[in-house]
Amino acid sequence: MEIGILQAFEQWLMEDGRAASTVQSYMNDVQKFNRYLVERDADPEILLSRFYFTSYLKQLEAEGMKVNTINKKITSLKVYNDWLVKQGYVTESFVQMKRDKIRIANGSEDEVSVLNDFQVDQFLFHLEKESQRNKCIGYLLLYTGVRVSELVQIQISDIDRLAAQLTVRGKGGKYRQIPLRKDVLKVIHVYLQGERGGSFPESPYLLVSQRAEKMHRDAVRRWLEQVGEALNVHIHPHMLRHTFCTRLLKNGVDITTVSKLAGHANLNTTIKHYINISKEEKQHAVERL
Repeated sequence: MEIGILQAFEQWLMEDGRAASTVQSYMNDVQKFNRYLVERDADPEILLSRFYFTSYLKQLEAEGMKVNTINKKITSLKVYNDWLVKQGYVTESFVQMKRDKIRIANGSEDEVSVLNDFQVDQFLFHLEKESQRNKCIGYLLLYTGVRVSELVQIQISDIDRLAAQLTVRGKGGKYRQIPLRKDVLKVIHVYLQGERGGSFPESPYLLVSQRAEKMHRDAVRRWLEQVGEALNVHIHPHMLRHTFCTRLLKNGVDITTVSKLAGHANLNTTIKHYINISKEEKQHAVERL
């Protein structure tokens, strides 16, 4: 992507009288789209195409991004597309709001994507072939429901083996304790005594990489993408968080406890996301009629 084009687009937005916050929002969305194309080794001569646009939308959906957020990005790319046409950089409009904007049917708000029981088993079997660190990541995401941002912040001192619990630094600097299953504790212990023991021994963080004393959350996302490709299912960190909460509810845990374990700011957040069970559960229920 030629830097001059982005600068010209930004200049046009400002001259068109867009609010500064709107200009910044559009620019962020377009820049993220361009980074996606670079990561996919797309043809640098093609600024935008229908294929590139729809592929990007599929990626956003696979990451579990909220519908409203995706629609905002569609709007930004529509404005960008129209400007590219006006400037002669592309010859047609690849983004059509009526066709591309995601609509939510009544009763389907905030449905979440989760792994079903079979997929959970597949995931666990796959972890047996992974490194000790990756297995540790998988178990923590699946059995504690932590956000990926919280996962990479876990310090060794946050794990209390005697009390079998994990202290998590959540949003807003709030702390919460999550009980740890015996198998999770065992996986963590094996990792600490094995791979982790030889890498960055002075680092306080549980998860380290080959080059850094603290693992980056993007590395976790990329690894889960690879696992998903191997299992033929889209997997992202928030899907495992959704799976954790949904399995708790299915096993009879009250929603107040689920809310506390998930670290939601209030109960309404939990209700909003999980009062509607997964699409597959709905389908299964209907088929039982």
